[in-house]
Amino acid sequence: MMIDPVIVIGMLVICTLWLGEVLDRNHLLLASLVFALTFPGDWAKDTSLISEIRHVVGDWLVVVGILIFFGYATGYLEVFSRKLVVTWILLTPVAMLLAHYFMRRLVMRYRRSSFVVRDAVIAGAGELGCQLRDRAKADSMCGIEIKGFFDDRAPSRLALADAESDQLLGKMGSLPDYIRQHGVELIYIALPMGSQPRILKLLDDLKDTTASIYFVPDLFVFDLIQARIDDVGGLPVVAVCETPFSGLNGWVKRLSDLVLAALILLMISPLLLALGIGVKLSSPGPILFKQRRYGLDGQEIMVYKFRSMTVCEDGATIVQAARDDRRVTRLGALLRKTSLDELPQFVNVLQGRMSIVGPRPHAVAHNEMYRKLIKGYMIRHKVRPGITGWAQVNGLRGETETIEKMQARIEYDLDYLRHWSLSLDLRIILRTIWLVFRDSKAY
Repeated sequence: MMIDPVIVIGMLVICTLWLGEVLDRNHLLLASLVFALTFPGDWAKDTSLISEIRHVVGDWLVVVGILIFFGYATGYLEVFSRKLVVTWILLTPVAMLLAHYFMRRLVMRYRRSSFVVRDAVIAGAGELGCQLRDRAKADSMCGIEIKGFFDDRAPSRLALADAESDQLLGKMGSLPDYIRQHGVELIYIALPMGSQPRILKLLDDLKDTTASIYFVPDLFVFDLIQARIDDVGGLPVVAVCETPFSGLNGWVKRLSDLVLAALILLMISPLLLALGIGVKLSSPGPILFKQRRYGLDGQEIMVYKFRSMTVCEDGATIVQAARDDRRVTRLGALLRKTSLDELPQFVNVLQGRMSIVGPRPHAVAHNEMYRKLIKGYMIRHKVRPGITGWAQVNGLRGETETIEKMQARIEYDLDYLRHWSLSLDLRIILRTIWLVFRDSKAY
């Protein structure tokens, strides 16, 4: 988590001193900003050199793009010499790649040490047990070597292939003796949750060993959202579906929304005024189109857009805009094509109703229809809806005239919830700007 932020800030200090410049409060402010943009650090443990370079350079370019954009917009970038800025931008990804390389070598060195690699067995040779074995084998840095399985069930009921039959070390009753004789340190119980009597007996038998015991609930084979272990008054509980914005992440997300939305609104205020006048003069009706949408936790919110149609539908039945839709005004067509009609939603962000990045909000009528047709549809409302989203930058913008298209959009929304990070938000923002004038699906 700390490798990338420390490298980025360390390179800023090194470059400043190397060029003979003086560290001052401006450098401290810049260091604080880049720490917020790069924390927590993220690097792949098992990947090719090309993938690692693409990963590091891509994330760094996103951070640099944000810094340059707001640095020029606010004039803050001018307090640093151009030589310092260019040197820092060029050398930092090199330092990050070297740090990742040496960290990987260091971990691999200790991983090969007999003091780090720990022997383990798995109680339960079903699908979950085999999945655990495969993941431990694929992760070269976890330091666990699976010796085999113990299971009472007939071979036909196990998930082991014929060529893997030698991995079955015995029945459950022989597990404690095997642990004592071979000095196994770790035991993973991967039995179905319905096997409670067998699990309790196994735990009782293992009390005479010093091995560490882990229980792997079979609910983890399902598609979980932000799964984690927590406790309530000391009683362990498992999060099956939770928002990614709990705790510190929630503060980081909200603060970034407030800062970015305030700066953007300040910069585009003349454009908002011009567009408002244009909408008013182009056709009869209000400037803003207000529509009820589902927000955080499924609560109704009012979302603002520049009116782009001759109608303002917000009832029980709403027809999505289609290509060559006659309800769209001439100015509205341009607004929808360039997404300029969405700009008033930055006010919704300041209000706390929306986020800059998140699942796009749908009309209430559409929510009520799709929640009955698509499994997991309402999970997307575990977070604030966004002005732009992961689905939109992956080609799922515009009309969803089939259930399959809406299903695909929801899958991207849930993928965003699973893998959220601040760097992912920044990449989505930059890709949105790139797509504004290039997306043929906008109408």
